[in-house]
Amino acid sequence: MTLHGRTALITGGGGPLGRAFALALAGAGARVILVGRGERALADAAARVAKEGGGVRTAVCDVSDPESVRALALELADEEVSLLVNNAGVAGPVRPLTDIEPEEWDEVFAANVRGVYLMCRAFLPPMIAAGGGDIVNIASVSGKRPLLNRTPYTASKMALLGLTRTLAGEVGPHGVAVNSLSPGPVRGPRMDRNFRLTAELTGTSVEAAERDFAARAALGRLVEEDEVARALVAMLAMPGLCGADIDLSAGMVAPA
Repeated sequence: MTLHGRTALITGGGGPLGRAFALALAGAGARVILVGRGERALADAAARVAKEGGGVRTAVCDVSDPESVRALALELADEEVSLLVNNAGVAGPVRPLTDIEPEEWDEVFAANVRGVYLMCRAFLPPMIAAGGGDIVNIASVSGKRPLLNRTPYTASKMALLGLTRTLAGEVGPHGVAVNSLSPGPVRGPRMDRNFRLTAELTGTSVEAAERDFAARAALGRLVEEDEVARALVAMLAMPGLCGADIDLSAGMVAPA
């Protein structure tokens, strides 16, 4: 798989998964643009990519803010972005729905759904004008199966699957393929935080919370960041893939 000559824009580019995506795409030959809210995290991720010999650029943006996204599009007007990876998102609260405040719910949807809409709205027109491109939305297996005490997150990821499939039908005729990648629980800081909050909610240990969660997967383990990144590259090697959702969850199943 070669992505030479292509420019990939990755939101949430300063996070662990965004960095893994950047390294994998750069390794396949793409030039990457890392977008996020934290300049230091973006700089650290860019340094990793540059160290591996990849072309990289960074830009600060809050994808949930229309003005910020508009400014980003203007800043990157000199770039030919043909691959958009909508990876930015937040995990949200870990509590029963009745204990979740409206502003918490809105914050999750702003980042996980509104942000994807705004980025697609801003960067789709040049792809359509160029006659092709790829959009990959990072969804979650939690958008397809129950995840107790995580209603804002699961609802937002289910909404993202609907957005993906509908948008694929709208822009596929213009040569733009839109797909989603749904990881299971990815080992890293976000899951560590979720296991800690789950342990506090249920009165168990963090180790037990992780063990119980991993036991729901056929492979009995979490997914690694580099596995998700390799799946992204593999998706781009399938030119007929459009309106699809790829499940990379180690065989995660719904609780009984």
